[in-house]
Amino acid sequence: MQKLKLGMYSQATSVKGQGVGSAYSELMRLLETYGKDDFSLSVNGRVKECDVIHAHTIDPPSFLSLRFSKKPSVISVHFTPDMADNSIRLPRLFLKVFDWYLIRVYKSADFVHVVNPNLKTELLKYGFSPERIKYIPNFVSKNSFYPMSADERLALRQKYGYREDDFIAFACGQMRQGKGIQDFINTARLVPEVKFIWAGGFSFGKLADGYNETKKMLEELPENVFCPGIVSREEINDLLNISDLFYFPSYQELFPMSILEAASVHLPLLLRDLPEYRNILTGYFLHADTNEEFASRIRSIKNDPDLRQELRAKSAEVSAKYNEESTYLQWKEFYYECAKRKDP
Repeated sequence: MQKLKLGMYSQATSVKGQGVGSAYSELMRLLETYGKDDFSLSVNGRVKECDVIHAHTIDPPSFLSLRFSKKPSVISVHFTPDMADNSIRLPRLFLKVFDWYLIRVYKSADFVHVVNPNLKTELLKYGFSPERIKYIPNFVSKNSFYPMSADERLALRQKYGYREDDFIAFACGQMRQGKGIQDFINTARLVPEVKFIWAGGFSFGKLADGYNETKKMLEELPENVFCPGIVSREEINDLLNISDLFYFPSYQELFPMSILEAASVHLPLLLRDLPEYRNILTGYFLHADTNEEFASRIRSIKNDPDLRQELRAKSAEVSAKYNEESTYLQWKEFYYECAKRKDP
């Protein structure tokens, strides 16, 4: 079989500490690892020489490449107008223009890739035909995120200044109100006997929703909360391994890379009960809605070793379900399908 030439367009890695960059990096590594005999890759290069174009971000160069190319094209949808409106602080007129532009970019591609099946329904409202929408889930490398030995875990705890018997709840993501950072801190106040770590920062600066309020809360953190800022993916694996629980009270998600990373380390998952999780994670996590409920859940997990073990086993199932090999085969089939036809 002749190699397929893939043209990748992305500026996702130019902004640190956000999931789109992680998802793009994982896909590139997947194609380079498993697709050596199936694909040749070019990044932000000339599209005329490619068989399929895949855009991962909505920047103008990606939009123009999709709009004017005669090659079959794909764009990955990582957020919708509703998510954008709740994530960034812009005047209403600017938000309307941005929403229009966002859908315009998505419609400029022949096919749209979604990481959550629920997103298909939302895209249909904007006039997309079902045949143009392809669901392929996110995944993470088991070589990058994995459970460490007890000795390694203890050494890392000592490095970060934690005791062996500390119970640690961890989360990572942008410091936006919609991601639940404020609830995370307020929950920590309710459970002073538990240590809390949030890795992440203001990836988009003052545009982040709740920026001023969150900034003030960071200046008055309770003693049991540690916020190291934006860290490397390697350090995320370290922080996951010293933790006992992944507590992520985000209000709006598609398929967070952070959840898959935590599942790969087999951490118990405590999340908000979002509709987006129900098709992909139902039965694999504990959920709550208020800070008081989250605090109660955390105490239950801390004090019940059997419950912790049960939840760790469920996370291991999540990690096995969204594995690299099956995901690669889905991408391979999809890319070759795209190359054979171009939607008029």
